[in-house]
Amino acid sequence: MNQTPTQLKLALAQILVEGGRKAANLQRAERAIADAAGSGAQVVLLPEALNLGWTHPAAETEADAIPGGESCSRLRAAARAHGVYVCAGLVERAGKRIFNSAVLLAPDGQLLLVHRKLNELEIGHRLYAQGDRLGVVPTPLGCLGVMICADAFARGQVVGRALGLMGADLILSPSAWAVPAGHDNAREPYGRLWLDNYGPVARDYRLWIAGVSNVGPLAAGPWQGRQCIGCSLLVGPDGRQVLQGPYGVQAEALLLAVLDLPARPARGDGWETLWQESRE
Repeated sequence: MNQTPTQLKLALAQILVEGGRKAANLQRAERAIADAAGSGAQVVLLPEALNLGWTHPAAETEADAIPGGESCSRLRAAARAHGVYVCAGLVERAGKRIFNSAVLLAPDGQLLLVHRKLNELEIGHRLYAQGDRLGVVPTPLGCLGVMICADAFARGQVVGRALGLMGADLILSPSAWAVPAGHDNAREPYGRLWLDNYGPVARDYRLWIAGVSNVGPLAAGPWQGRQCIGCSLLVGPDGRQVLQGPYGVQAEALLLAVLDLPARPARGDGWETLWQESRE
């Protein structure tokens, strides 16, 4: 748990992910890490399932192991080459099972954490096995927690709140936010779901939450024809939006923000006392 205020520079890498095109996707991820490091970022957040695309059937043959597979190995090398923390969503092969996973990598390339998505949408159940873990990692920059996309809106925001109880100062959430092809963003602005679920957790636990989505069409799978449209989001410890990425199927962007991580005011059931005092 963060005992004193600290500061870090975060990069949200809203990149194109093409279903089934592992080599091209990993090249984009490597380029984004290099660009982010060149801009002074210390932590780089990348989208969900970035190596193969969310629910793309290529997972059945192209998913690879963590940490030894090509996808994780290349990201570890990029983190090490540029001296940054990297959080990225990867489709993972573990024996006969496939997981929608995310890794957290240290600046020396060490694998710090593997998260497997807990609250997968029903349409992903045929492809992905049930997630089986949740964790945080203390670092010199603060305590980092990881969830994936729909984990954020599990009933009662249980995943995000558990990470808050575990001491996370910053929750990193690789995501793949998709809309129907005919979605009108002017009439129905995208992002309310995430604000409604990030905001209360961030405010209650005095932490930051960052969600990064890819862009690009979903070319295969149960949501074929939908479009991933970015709108990557950063919410601060007061529960309010700090920044949002551009909207669009081609809206690649590298978003940078300096985060002041406040000292955590409570631990364990001390949160209940704090919340009660704030209501009085």
